[in-house]
Amino acid sequence: MFYKVDIPQPKEPVAALVTLNPAESRRLIAKATVELPEVKAAMKKGWIIIARGITGAYVSEELFNIEVNPKSQQTVGIISGGITNANNAPPPCTMHVVHDGKVVENADSNVEILNFGPKDVFIKGANAVDPQGNAGIMASNIKGGTWGMFTPIITGRNSQLIITVGLEKMVPSVADACEHSGVYYYKWSLGMPGKLTPVVQGKVVTEIQALGVLAGVNAYHICSGGVGGSEGAVTLSIEGDEAHVKKALDLVVSIKGEPPTSVVDTYRIKDPADYKFDAYEQLATQWTQ
Repeated sequence: MFYKVDIPQPKEPVAALVTLNPAESRRLIAKATVELPEVKAAMKKGWIIIARGITGAYVSEELFNIEVNPKSQQTVGIISGGITNANNAPPPCTMHVVHDGKVVENADSNVEILNFGPKDVFIKGANAVDPQGNAGIMASNIKGGTWGMFTPIITGRNSQLIITVGLEKMVPSVADACEHSGVYYYKWSLGMPGKLTPVVQGKVVTEIQALGVLAGVNAYHICSGGVGGSEGAVTLSIEGDEAHVKKALDLVVSIKGEPPTSVVDTYRIKDPADYKFDAYEQLATQWTQ
């Protein structure tokens, strides 16, 4: 479901039109994520885990006031160069587990998550979101990847799951997408075959919720796409009273020019043609590399 933000009804509403490219959207969402009450409370007392992912790299930057580069290596699964792929390199940022406001050195998320209770926070990016607020995460690992690790623990303990995802990843139905995907579903694939796994009990933060959290405005997704560096961009109508809309506009202007995610070729699949596009042969690289 979408993260709920209470926006006061403006007496004299005004509107502003803005466009965000994917990097700018990630920056905006990350800024909002660290301001969420659940995250701020867990920073004071509790556990926070930031799962590997490109948006997670932005969240780490905002939470710890650091730079993470190259951000493309902070994720395992990635879509780059027109194919689905997996990153073989270690993450540049290892500051991903926090306990009572302090980074846990040499942390293992698979171990630290066992300490989770209802007020602890797991932050994870997603690969799909639909208009109903359902989110999906791609997994090429036969054990379900990060999703397979956190889902039974987070759901069973009613921990706080924050899903960060840009509107560029909007799909008609996450349920349909989940039904028509899988690591063994495909005969051929352009890159690693994967399963879109459904997120359960997550609170989804997109650009819309981010603007609500940070500026107290309503935002409406009115169109998508572009060229010349605006591929994947989303265009939003921001609405509210003049002071809040101006605050939102200033915020958007402040993150304009966010550089695109840098990409370093440390990927498992160099060319799907090397595997004759055989989906299983590409999947098997997770055991052979």
